[in-house]
Amino acid sequence: MRSLASDTTAADTIPMKLILYLGLLAAVLILLIQAWNIADPVLEDAQIKAQVEAASLAILSIQDGYARNSAESHSPEGTMCTLKFTFPASVRYISFGVDPDPDCNGQLSDSEWIPENNTIIYQYKNGVKKRLFLEGKPVNFIKGEKDSQGNWMLSGSQKSTQIPLTHEKTGVVIESQVSGEFLFELVTQNGIRYTMSHF
Repeated sequence: MRSLASDTTAADTIPMKLILYLGLLAAVLILLIQAWNIADPVLEDAQIKAQVEAASLAILSIQDGYARNSAESHSPEGTMCTLKFTFPASVRYISFGVDPDPDCNGQLSDSEWIPENNTIIYQYKNGVKKRLFLEGKPVNFIKGEKDSQGNWMLSGSQKSTQIPLTHEKTGVVIESQVSGEFLFELVTQNGIRYTMSHF
């Protein structure tokens, strides 16, 4: 009868089994990493889309509110909403009411911006551009700026409130990194209602 200490038949297969199990574990980990790399952009895009949809609902919610007369410095504040974004670095910009990159070349200053009222556009750094249309009444976006007294006014309107605003002055763009809180206020000038940025 052989002693238990001298029986080495199973000992020869332990290293082979260990190598096989480690190889299988490595293969599973590689598959999981590849699956995550495929799923991550899809999840990231879904999160961005959810934030843009929430922003569109907030903007639409103030459209029937009180619009401050921008020509009167002591007029009470118009109805406001705050948009919150935490976009990843892969997003180049988000724009409201304007397409700042109609050529899709990544340059926002080399071509004339195209007005697109009732539209929110966001573009990835790889050139992919997505639009969200706001249903209902026209929504006129415009950049706000502070006057000498610290009041928010429509951009370009401080010289004269009688001069109509041109398309070049309309629209709001937030460039990367798109992250933080962004305030919009409902204002009116010459009978036209604007959704004005406070940034």
